[in-house]
Amino acid sequence: MGDFTAMLSLPLLLSLAALCFYPSTISSMPPPRFSPKSKYAPRFLGKPSRSNYSAPTYQYDTRYFDQNLDHFSFSNLPKFRQRYLINTDHWAGPSRAAPILFYCGNEGDIEWFAANTGFVWEIAPRFRAMIVFPEEEAYRNTSTLAHLTAEQAIADFAVLITELKRNMSAQDCPVVLFGGSYGGMLASWMRLKYPHIAIGALAASAPILQFEDLVPPETFYQIVSDDFKSESFSCFNTIKNSWDVIEAEGQKKNGLSFLSETFRFCKKLKSTAALSDWLYSAYSYLAMADYPYPADFLMPMPGNPIKEVCRRIDNCPDGTSILQQIFEGVSVYYNYTGTVDCFDLDDDPHGMDGWNWQACTEMVMPMATSKYSMFPEYSYNYTSYEEWCLGDYHVKPRPNWITTEFGGHGFKHALKTFGSNIIFSNGLLDPWSGGSVLEDISESIVAIFTKEGAHHLDLRPSTAEDPDWLVEQRATEIKIIRSWLDEYLERKRAVLDM
Repeated sequence: MGDFTAMLSLPLLLSLAALCFYPSTISSMPPPRFSPKSKYAPRFLGKPSRSNYSAPTYQYDTRYFDQNLDHFSFSNLPKFRQRYLINTDHWAGPSRAAPILFYCGNEGDIEWFAANTGFVWEIAPRFRAMIVFPEEEAYRNTSTLAHLTAEQAIADFAVLITELKRNMSAQDCPVVLFGGSYGGMLASWMRLKYPHIAIGALAASAPILQFEDLVPPETFYQIVSDDFKSESFSCFNTIKNSWDVIEAEGQKKNGLSFLSETFRFCKKLKSTAALSDWLYSAYSYLAMADYPYPADFLMPMPGNPIKEVCRRIDNCPDGTSILQQIFEGVSVYYNYTGTVDCFDLDDDPHGMDGWNWQACTEMVMPMATSKYSMFPEYSYNYTSYEEWCLGDYHVKPRPNWITTEFGGHGFKHALKTFGSNIIFSNGLLDPWSGGSVLEDISESIVAIFTKEGAHHLDLRPSTAEDPDWLVEQRATEIKIIRSWLDEYLERKRAVLDM
């Protein structure tokens, strides 16, 4: 569709725990340059900024719903209180069959996602719609992690929507689903599994094909590398050459101390792997959030942050060490504001570690790197992956379950035959776009993408700095959503006129 036409995103864990997220990456022998036990690689959304968010403040009521812990068992299990945010300021009500815009909550604090999903808030007045942001509570509590699955999540949403509509006499009000990253995956899967609950879904940056052998395992990191290479080949090469330098320095006497001081860590590094993971994470998040204007979705960063990283690396004075160049560049991600005195590797302020559990159970996303990337070459090794999960969580991953539950092989035929009303939106700078849908499947399952776009940029609040292609992308999405609602209302009228 337009620039959005021709051509399918997150490290579900860069290294299982090192995804926002984010990719599951375990390397083969020789040992990887970063440890599969690391916490620092991107999840679907990664570590959020510790600063105050600059996103607009939206008004909502916070409510709770007594939700079933397990929808697929008849055991007498306790319920849990599911938090959700709701706004009815613009809702025209049941008598007008006014729509409900329902955001499929991700693997973190729902208020964070609500603050960064301005698109939903901005279109609500136009559609005279209610807004609902539910939260997945299971990620917060180790005792409920066993129930932290995509199947349970979309069942939670289905039950919540059904009860909410019943309580508000809104049974005839159509529901449109939204979600970005993992939330986008949930939105598309929910539309497929519960077509009677929601009439359509906007799935932004949703890597539903990042499983098994549906896409090459090198895809994610190759896109990250290409983002840097297209900005500056010398910058790309500096990063590519830095891994050997880091490893060599770490082998020296007091080398870890030197690295800790060079990169200003609050505590001494225990291994070079921890530093490598920290850098992997930054480069991946920079690619994901390579927005055309300043934002602090993950960390406070300037517009086109990869351009700024490479500018700093390339403009270092002659004689600057490669380690210092790397530090100058990566500081764009970790310390653009200049307010951080030292860096703490152990920080998960929004509870994103729940993703690690999911990556060790059903969200098994093979990741690898090739010799053409800016990262050390390694291959995906499921055996190592499984050993890590057994050791840390005492569970064995099910690498084939997602494709069994939601499809994947032959997805074009399956979606065309059984699906409808889904928008897959992507920005090709986003490394997760490589695992998403980049081509129209049918008249109503469409792919919208932009070459310059990054991780679910279309869902973010609009700004005066939005480029024309982003304004056009959102306008296209609004037009499609309007067609879904018009079609729904026409069918309702036809039934009433019979």
